[in-house]
Amino acid sequence: MNIYVLVFLGSCIAEKISYEHYKVFRTHPETQHDLHLLKQFAERIPAIDFWNRPNEFNTDIDVMIPPEHEKEFENFLYTRNIDSEIVKQDVQDLIKKQHSCSTGRCALGWTQYATLAQIDAWLYSLPKHYKTVKVIIAGKTFEGRNITGVHLSYSRDNRHKAIFIEANMHGREWITSAAATFILNELLTSKNPEIRRVAESYDWYFVPVANPDGFVYSHEQDRMWYKTRTNHNWLCRGADAAINWDIHWSEPATYTHPCIEPYPGPKPFSESCTKTMSQYFYKMGDYLIAYLSFHSYGQILGIPYGHSPDLLDNYNTTYSIGLKTVESIAKRYGTRYTVGNLYNVKGHSGGFSVDWVKDMFRLPLVYVFYLRDNGKYGYTLPPDQIIPTGLETLDGIVAMLKAYEETPWSAHYFKKLP
Repeated sequence: MNIYVLVFLGSCIAEKISYEHYKVFRTHPETQHDLHLLKQFAERIPAIDFWNRPNEFNTDIDVMIPPEHEKEFENFLYTRNIDSEIVKQDVQDLIKKQHSCSTGRCALGWTQYATLAQIDAWLYSLPKHYKTVKVIIAGKTFEGRNITGVHLSYSRDNRHKAIFIEANMHGREWITSAAATFILNELLTSKNPEIRRVAESYDWYFVPVANPDGFVYSHEQDRMWYKTRTNHNWLCRGADAAINWDIHWSEPATYTHPCIEPYPGPKPFSESCTKTMSQYFYKMGDYLIAYLSFHSYGQILGIPYGHSPDLLDNYNTTYSIGLKTVESIAKRYGTRYTVGNLYNVKGHSGGFSVDWVKDMFRLPLVYVFYLRDNGKYGYTLPPDQIIPTGLETLDGIVAMLKAYEETPWSAHYFKKLP
């Protein structure tokens, strides 16, 4: 049966997708031609899934292969002389170990992955216990869900130095919303003096799930679902929400097939979640000093821009702050991050949310955290790593703000607004 018919039928059947016997190959393309051939192979068979996007700066490309295409893929690698090894023998075994909350009534304790219902219930409960917290709606989705978040503010004087943290723009990146909610809870409850200082010296906006439709689908139907759920094409749904923003959109024009994971959509802001979130940013852009986007995986701290190798005019300072951030992340558990321009560390990608925010509002601190791990588990990071990931990421954010306060930027951005 044609693969596109299979994709269509799969979108109509409500049975949960199994990844039994799916394997993840770590490939090592050595030339641009190898990369091009690898991309071509994946576009021909949309069931193949890149777990990290091929680019000229990444020599280790993880690819998830369905069992029915395993021999074909191995033959492709052999004939092109591309080295590889199998790093995950059965993806479904790893998925089973993530055991997310299935009822929506579990207590948020960061020992398992939470559903959207659980996260939203917790967010709505916070104002009942903390007068410093208000629930916000940062946008809407194609399927009619709210993009729910909270605004944490200990003082009205902090409103002109706000930090926006966004997570789970890709459905399957569960560790990102888990880390974001853990950090929010620490800002509310921690007795650590450094955490208390940053918590009470800034306004904080948290949107733990920026792509609720994709996140719900990843829990209920397809654990590896990546995109939104917009009905653009009768064959395949959704677009990559992270690269659907109106800045050098669809550059390079590499991924144009709507069934491919990094499909940027038919036009900028074609996705309800990105369009409505951008409108929310317009309302508050003058108050922000930082926009931090959480993704997984790879242990990278990315600096705009992804659409160009040209560095920011303040890149040296941004990079220096980034180095102090990752040094702090490494202190607790030894987790090592790479810092660099997104173009160089992740490859050429236009339409990126962080590029749009940086270009539109000129904030001093705009970074992408690609959280744990370095590829051992990938998107199937075990739940016992939620709390360590949250702790070390908060360590990094505290160090980032301390480093920022020591720069001339802070005197400029810490101005009083009416």
